[in-house]
Amino acid sequence: MTGRQQRVVRELLNAHGRTYAEEAGIRLRDTPQPLYRLQVLSLLLSARIRASLAVAAARALHEAGLRDARRMAGADWQDRVDALGRGGYRRYDERTATQLGDGAQLLIDRWGGDLRRLREEAGGDVDALRRLLQEIPGVGPTGADIFLREAQRVWPEAAPYLDAKALSGAERLGLPKDPDRLVELAGDAEPTVLAAALVRAALDKEVAKDSLRRAA
Repeated sequence: MTGRQQRVVRELLNAHGRTYAEEAGIRLRDTPQPLYRLQVLSLLLSARIRASLAVAAARALHEAGLRDARRMAGADWQDRVDALGRGGYRRYDERTATQLGDGAQLLIDRWGGDLRRLREEAGGDVDALRRLLQEIPGVGPTGADIFLREAQRVWPEAAPYLDAKALSGAERLGLPKDPDRLVELAGDAEPTVLAAALVRAALDKEVAKDSLRRAA
């Protein structure tokens, strides 16, 4: 069984092992701008909307110049709405535009616009990281999980971060729901990439079917 599970993970990673940050054009580093863009992406992805639309909206915000907390906070509400609309994020655009402005202002007021200061406040405690992220307007438990799944690449204290959504993808693939066992099956693959691939399997049954077919 282990050999088959390893093949399933390998095929999943080969075909679907792309992080959402990469899809959104974010070159993730432990610096303020890419971390902020990831936080915005996480907020967008947490809504009940297709992931592809959330990614497109994150790209549209970046193209509009709203790529750090100060620019986001300083933008007109309508500019944020318009950018979200260009990305196809229309169902939640007005509420989200408000959340983005409020969240950016909180980030400036409390952490100087730099999520690394939030990380410092957490002091290496992942539960504290998750709680602090949820203090940002629009970032609930799902958004915090999304952020930490992706940020574990540059915030290693969070790794391996395989949340309930990733583990539901593992279950759909017939894989164990034990994070340590999944990391072992993935071999040298980054936990960030593994988490993203498992989430894609959870969100799209065709991803799971494709991986199982390839591994057969």
